[in-house]
Amino acid sequence: MDEIRIENLEVYCHHGVLKEENVLGQKFLVSLVLYTDTKRAGTSDDLSFSIDYAALSHFVESRMKEKNYKLLEAVAEHLAEDILMNFPLVRKVRVELKKPWAPILLPLDTVCVRIEREWVPAYLSVGSNMGNKRENIEKAVEALRQDKKICELTVSELIETEPYGYTEQDKFLNGAVGFCTLYSPEELLERIHEIEREGKRERTIHWGPRTIDLDIVLFGDKIIQTESLTIPHREMHIRQFVLQPLSQIAPWAFHPVLHRTVSELAERMKEEEE
Repeated sequence: MDEIRIENLEVYCHHGVLKEENVLGQKFLVSLVLYTDTKRAGTSDDLSFSIDYAALSHFVESRMKEKNYKLLEAVAEHLAEDILMNFPLVRKVRVELKKPWAPILLPLDTVCVRIEREWVPAYLSVGSNMGNKRENIEKAVEALRQDKKICELTVSELIETEPYGYTEQDKFLNGAVGFCTLYSPEELLERIHEIEREGKRERTIHWGPRTIDLDIVLFGDKIIQTESLTIPHREMHIRQFVLQPLSQIAPWAFHPVLHRTVSELAERMKEEEE
């Protein structure tokens, strides 16, 4: 991606652990790297296709003065998130926050925190086999759509499938949802669990009936294996009810362990079933 840089923007505000810092305030220096595509702006010479760095600079100043934080880390985190949510052309941002007057009673040039945050593509498998299945799924999708840390949401067609694992239950309605998110994988897992609880999901029988089921199948190019989270989903490549709808909305999505696209995985499974 191309870059637009703002370096050492001076903002006088009130952040710090010490009471005096909150009362008297001090100077902070903000440097930003805004990752975007400048091609259209460059060929058209039209500001509407680019990031208005004057407007963004004033936005940064107002946000930094709006609320006081103890830690530079908190200031940087909220600033990065605010920029990404309010300037749609920014796909990724690097925030460098310097504190030249840090009260440590030793000579120094500056104390600095630097972070990078971005919109990351994520894909979920969604299913239901209790009550009004379609309505259950639509409510879950709407909850995702209304979340400010999620954008560009797409939904596959819903397909009816036989139950997997535990077969003494009703057929499922399954689909796939894709979006970009500011959540970390762990935060997204907690968010979809919240949505499942709102949908009255009960975890009583493994692979058993459920009002709503949301699973993270891919999260960018992340490979994660912890006690609570495995990405990519460990069985997505052998589940046609995952691959078929996912291939509708993201056939190019790449499995970072198997090194195959979703469409390739779906085609291979189809051939194995024939």
